[in-house]
Amino acid sequence: MDLILWRHAEAEPGIPDMERALTRKGHKQAKRMGQWLASQLPEGCKILVSPALRALETAEGLERKFKIHADLAPEASADAILNAAGWPAAKESVLVIGHQPTLGQVAALLMAGTEQDWELRKACVWWFAQREPGDASSIYLKAVMGPDLIVK
Repeated sequence: MDLILWRHAEAEPGIPDMERALTRKGHKQAKRMGQWLASQLPEGCKILVSPALRALETAEGLERKFKIHADLAPEASADAILNAAGWPAAKESVLVIGHQPTLGQVAALLMAGTEQDWELRKACVWWFAQREPGDASSIYLKAVMGPDLIVK
C-alpha cells in the first residue's frame, strides 16, 4: 500500500475555518501539484479529501474523482487519518488531502514511530510506501514534492 499525504494549498485567512478558500497562489499550487500527481499516481488510487473548502479546492487541481471524508477535517487525529486510509492493510494506494498539524503527525508516526509535530508545507506531498504489503514495519519515504520543485 502507498499512502500519499497532500496538504491543502495556500488559503485565505478567516472564519469560519471550514469555509476558507484558496488564494490565487493556492489555486496555482493545487493545479501544478495536481498535474504532477496525476502523472504519478497508481491506477485505482483512492482519493480521500477533508470536507474543508480549501481541501476540496486543492483536490480539484488533480482533476480526478474523490471522496469527501469527515474524519479528515481540521483537528482530526493522526489515528483517524490512518483509519480512514485503511493503513497499513488497504489493497489500493490512498491519497489523503488534509491539514496541518495532523498530516505532519501522521508523517512522524510513520517515519519515527511516534506522533510529533512535523511540518508539511502548504501544497506539498509526502509519499509513503511499504516493501511488504500490509507490513507497517517495512515503510519507507518514496517521495517528498512541493509545487515549487515541479518543472513545467
